[in-house]
Amino acid sequence: MPAIRFTAQVPDIGGSTAAWRNDLARIEGMGFTTVALADHFTGGYEVEPFVALTAAAMSTTLRVQTAVLGVDYRHPVLVHRMAATLDVLSEGRLELGLGAGWMRSDYAAAGLAYDRPGVRIDRLTELIAVLKGLFADEPVTFKGEHYVVDGLRGAPAPVQRPHPPLLIGGGGRRMLNLAGREADIVGVNANLSAGDIGGHSVLDVGWESMADKVAWAREGAVAAGRDPGALELSMAQWLLHVNESASANDAVLAKLGGRLGVDPEWLEAAPGVVVGPVSRCVEKLHELQDRLGISYIQVHAGPRGVDLEPVAPVIAALDGR
Repeated sequence: MPAIRFTAQVPDIGGSTAAWRNDLARIEGMGFTTVALADHFTGGYEVEPFVALTAAAMSTTLRVQTAVLGVDYRHPVLVHRMAATLDVLSEGRLELGLGAGWMRSDYAAAGLAYDRPGVRIDRLTELIAVLKGLFADEPVTFKGEHYVVDGLRGAPAPVQRPHPPLLIGGGGRRMLNLAGREADIVGVNANLSAGDIGGHSVLDVGWESMADKVAWAREGAVAAGRDPGALELSMAQWLLHVNESASANDAVLAKLGGRLGVDPEWLEAAPGVVVGPVSRCVEKLHELQDRLGISYIQVHAGPRGVDLEPVAPVIAALDGR
């Protein structure tokens, strides 16, 4: 199996740019392979992904990932131009994450129509077709229900061919089928069709549910004539808490279980929750890879950075598997 690799969130920009670059260097030194940014207007998110990731790419040798772009926030022609430019400036280190959009508050704040999930997924399907066409060498003419492109040649040419790796994330069957058909990296996550994050999101990443989600992605790959084993499977951990104190870990699980109305033992076993000393975290992530094939871990996806130092020994222990 491939080595497990880790994504960290781009650090907060709260002080000087020099301090921010130092934070990035520390992330790189801990063994993370990638830094990522979500794409939201609300919920405490304050940074535009392409701009910040370009700066991060120019400051480190880390890979950079949009995690993930909302389909309704940019026209596909603009997504292509920005992504191709970043791939060139990063010398081929971009991972282009795409999603159908889900956070209701973003749409409300920006005055965007919050269409039903099926419409947003249709729009994402068209966006992917336009992007792949523009990343190729011939002019693109496309006429769909949502987008029209007339004889446009994509520029600049990306470093990664045929295009930067596409990450498509989702939690429902239709989204994961689409990811299996089109993506290089499949983000296997909770179903967020409710439009917000709550207790339902952790309950949706139990073992049985996650096995179904992986199967849906592989189902999509087979339907498209692709090798399902070639998909790289990624997961955003709902909670990754590393602590050598058994009592402290029990307290974290008890508090979370009480808030969600879930047995702490179920949480401790669930694939979306990794809590324990380094040895237990390593064991749990090995189990995640062995049972589900997930080998790409996003440590944190919230609007504010977290202390990543406790995760570094886990990454070191997993290095080279």
